[in-house]
Amino acid sequence: MSFPFFLHRRCRTRRWPAAWVLVIGFVVTPAWSSAAGISFDDAQRLAAERAPMLRARQAQIAATREEAVRAAALPDPKLTLGLANWPVTGADAFDFRADDMTMKQIGVMQEFPARAKRQARQAVADRGIEQAQALSAAERLAVRRGVAEAWIALWAARREVSALQTLREPADVAVRTAKARLAGGIGTVTDTLATQAAALELENRIDAAQATSEAARAGLARWLCVEPEDLDAEDAPPELTELPVAPATLLASIDRQGPLLPWRSREALAEVEVDAAIAEKRPDWSLGVTYGQRDRMPNGESRSDMLMVEVAIDLPLFPRNRQDRGVAARRAELDAVVAEREEARRLQTETVRRALADWQGLQRQVTRKETESLPLAHDRAKTALAAYAGGGDLQPWLEARRDEIELHLEHARHLGELGRVWAALAYLLPDQEFTP
Repeated sequence: MSFPFFLHRRCRTRRWPAAWVLVIGFVVTPAWSSAAGISFDDAQRLAAERAPMLRARQAQIAATREEAVRAAALPDPKLTLGLANWPVTGADAFDFRADDMTMKQIGVMQEFPARAKRQARQAVADRGIEQAQALSAAERLAVRRGVAEAWIALWAARREVSALQTLREPADVAVRTAKARLAGGIGTVTDTLATQAAALELENRIDAAQATSEAARAGLARWLCVEPEDLDAEDAPPELTELPVAPATLLASIDRQGPLLPWRSREALAEVEVDAAIAEKRPDWSLGVTYGQRDRMPNGESRSDMLMVEVAIDLPLFPRNRQDRGVAARRAELDAVVAEREEARRLQTETVRRALADWQGLQRQVTRKETESLPLAHDRAKTALAAYAGGGDLQPWLEARRDEIELHLEHARHLGELGRVWAALAYLLPDQEFTP
């Protein structure tokens, strides 16, 4: 048996619209397989369309944009109603016409916040939009990475099941050989039982691999919002030995990577919040206009109505314990954000370097197993089985068989790890900077 290589270019398949992919997946599936095969690209597309968190981020962007429209708007005017100079004591108490100055009032008041405050509020709202957009971009990268990891995990698990199933035939040959030798008087019961035990152990490993495959299928179904039994990985993954961007470029673009995108906008937001706190020192003012109507005098003579114009101005005379405290607080928050961003940057740099080291090491291990270790283990087991069939000892085949199984399991695990690390590196930069 020759083990198939996985290091090859992705097959070029016709790209169907997402709707047709779903129709084919749900309608045609029963006619040709137990689960609908979905390619890596189609899984990426469907996950982006169905991810709840992406819809949530878009809703947040819409909300911040709506808030930004009114950020610098003037407050609503106020309607005032009142009764002025109404006597409530003495002989003329509660008499509307007893005093010349008694009047019914109606007015309008408008507040005018300082222009610097309005501009600062608009800047804060604009930075809020940028932060929501950065969170959306980071979430999109997280979704793409998540579905890529889930798809590759299912693909690797399916390969593990297939590889172990190909070992059934040699196991059956060993069982038949042991029984034939026992019937011919040249074998032992111990050898017969040992071959049967080896076959049963192989079935246990296959069952465990199938359970892993089902778990991986459930993980992919979560991203695509379909039933796990209706899903399977189809075709080959992307070229896992090549990244969309060079490793040196990844290390030089730490600040533009998904985990750092929210920090950049968060720092910008903290900066404009400092400006907004400084603007609180600027006084607001308001303008009010009131019209007062007076009743006629007891003798019937009319009284003139009154008009009052009022201007009010805030007096921030004691900023030391008021506005200055707010400015100091916002500057301290900015310093905290700057320090936290630097820590996040160092952590991301370490993460990328570790991932690159793992990715390069796993490439070498996977390649070595597929080109050398697996073929060698297969030839060893095949030779030992032939020797046993020719009258040799069974133990060499049992040992070679055990080593071959363990090597297949280790190889499947390394494939999954390689795919996980590749996805972690491939989806670090936003879509506009590269396309994997």
